[in-house]
Amino acid sequence: MTGTRTLLDKLWAAHEILQREDGASLLWVDRHLVHEGSHHAFGKLAARGASVAEPDLTFAVIDHYAPTRGRDRIADPKVKYMVETLRKNAHSHGLRLFDLKDPGQGIVHVVGPEQGLTLPGLLINCGDSHTSTHGAFGALAFGIGATEVAHVLATQTIWQKKPAAMRIRIEGKLGPGVSAKDIALNWIARLGADGAQGHAIEYAGSAVRTLSMEGRMTLCNLSIEGGARFGLIAPDETTYAYLQGRPQAPQGADWEAARAHWAELNTDDKAVFDKDILLNAEDIAPTVTWGTSPEQAIPVTATIPDPNTLTNGKAQGARDALDYMGLSAGRPIEGTPVDQVFIGSCTNGRIEDLRHAAAVLAGRKAKVAGLVSPGSALVKAQAEEEGLDRIFVDAGLEWADAGCSMCVGMNGDLVAPGQRCASSTNRNFRGRQGPGALTHLMSPAMVAAAAVTGTITDVRPLLEGRAT
Repeated sequence: MTGTRTLLDKLWAAHEILQREDGASLLWVDRHLVHEGSHHAFGKLAARGASVAEPDLTFAVIDHYAPTRGRDRIADPKVKYMVETLRKNAHSHGLRLFDLKDPGQGIVHVVGPEQGLTLPGLLINCGDSHTSTHGAFGALAFGIGATEVAHVLATQTIWQKKPAAMRIRIEGKLGPGVSAKDIALNWIARLGADGAQGHAIEYAGSAVRTLSMEGRMTLCNLSIEGGARFGLIAPDETTYAYLQGRPQAPQGADWEAARAHWAELNTDDKAVFDKDILLNAEDIAPTVTWGTSPEQAIPVTATIPDPNTLTNGKAQGARDALDYMGLSAGRPIEGTPVDQVFIGSCTNGRIEDLRHAAAVLAGRKAKVAGLVSPGSALVKAQAEEEGLDRIFVDAGLEWADAGCSMCVGMNGDLVAPGQRCASSTNRNFRGRQGPGALTHLMSPAMVAAAAVTGTITDVRPLLEGRAT
């Protein structure tokens, strides 16, 4: 390919083996991440008497069903079955398994980056929609279905049609208490849950460049909630500093060669995008969802919208959401009582997220119950070394082990029917955190603010005079 190219163009061309007449490309897969939900694909492999094509490039992680307490004796038979099935499949195919007692165990999209398995320029697949997280490193990373997982296991390749290119630039400086989570909820609310449908998003701009890798991962993680196939951020010095010394990252001379290659992974100056969006960082406030889709989000200081003012056929969906959530149009979202809080997930369970929540909670008491589940065992250990666990426990929240936990509730961590939860997770769909659960998405700092006030609260006054 000649001429000016986007980062998407460069990554796609580097992995394309051939292209069919229908435009689909056969792509080489550099890393394949599997978890308990991949058992269907392993079953398809077994039915054909096939084996994993590249076991050294396939990594198994127990996360969705991982108990956050009582791991020595798993009481739930379904959870136990799912965990044991992944263990058996990993053992029979010779895969590296991040098991429950492994010091590197955690949520797959936290484990990959912190182990250095996620690197710029790679193509990464996993049978999980939030695989887009890894795009924060300048990797081509997207979730795939069970049939596709089986194809990758058997061939280390995948058929895909190249998405259109979209750029979202966020320029300026984020205000106090405003995070990558707020950036994501802001653009999804503006453009809609289908605003990036059929596109790969490249995030750019001065506000993105100042984000930590944790913040960039949050931003790319939430790309699919706005309809995108995946998200991308070109690697830079922040990326390299995060990766250097990671267990699976290049070392010595290989590191220098890798950095030289990674420096070329960017969008050419005159490259053209199919969609190009510009946002002002100063316009973004701490944001919270009010409905049952991530697009149903507003600044915490705003009032719940009137469905009658909504266009594009979204009025009825808004009415249904308000009815389900037990909320009324025209009322401030701030002050809405919550019954419990959750801090964790592949979106916001990293060390920076826990530090932000702890900055709010330090020296304060929670008025509602809550659970804090770190994104990995390494994050848990680091948080405990920094004393963050004591802040959470002293505030009255429960400190648990690593896993997907209350984000999806497969391990038994659920929000009870009719209970309202302030959550740092990625989806507020009906039943996502349990049948009848009422979920409000927000940043970890905003969740902490809800914990100490018992209501949805603007975190900014609670951060005054505190280091974040």
